[in-house]
Amino acid sequence: MGENNLIRVVLTDDHNIIREGLRSLLEDDEETVVVGEASNGKELLDLLEHTPADVVLMDINMPVMDGYEATKQVAERFPDTKVLALSMLNSEPFVQKMMENGAAGYILKNTGKAELRSAIKLVANGSQFMCADLAIKFLHKSSTPEEDSDKPSRGGNVLSKRELEVLGLIAEGFTNAEIADKLFTSKRTIETHRQNILEKTNAKNTANLVKYAIQNGYISIDS
Repeated sequence: MGENNLIRVVLTDDHNIIREGLRSLLEDDEETVVVGEASNGKELLDLLEHTPADVVLMDINMPVMDGYEATKQVAERFPDTKVLALSMLNSEPFVQKMMENGAAGYILKNTGKAELRSAIKLVANGSQFMCADLAIKFLHKSSTPEEDSDKPSRGGNVLSKRELEVLGLIAEGFTNAEIADKLFTSKRTIETHRQNILEKTNAKNTANLVKYAIQNGYISIDS
């Protein structure tokens, strides 16, 4: 811990407004102090060279260096610094990859102030943390019998209209960036739609998604 046992926190997110909001949520907590901010993983690593921190709040999708690589490097270069992932991405593959890369916890950006503060303190003291929304979601999933994971699901989780649009464009071979341009949205939003589609269809990759689209009549073989 830092001086006077305050938990030193670094905020890492590519959006200023997110960092400002986090700083506001933490500034009146007598047990934590925000010692720095970074807009990407590279900035974070440079900052940690001269600014010791106990906990890093880490976004995943960032330019220059994303949260996955940054978390891995923090674990290797600054083992006393704990990473608490803070993201809007709520699918198991994102959570699993962050934890595998060395994150000590994972919380969503819609988490409340009390849970955020608790997560920081628990992680700083050597515990692991999963926010309540994710814990409940994964518990429910583990208690539900799964279909053969090699076969895309034909029922159950119905795709939204936008997800169907994204699926069709994926099947046509467009990249996330190209789909974002066509649908007038951000690449990050398309990445989230793509992951949600993979989850809902139980598809493992793009080939499975194309198979699903053909089997369910969303595209024809001729197209």
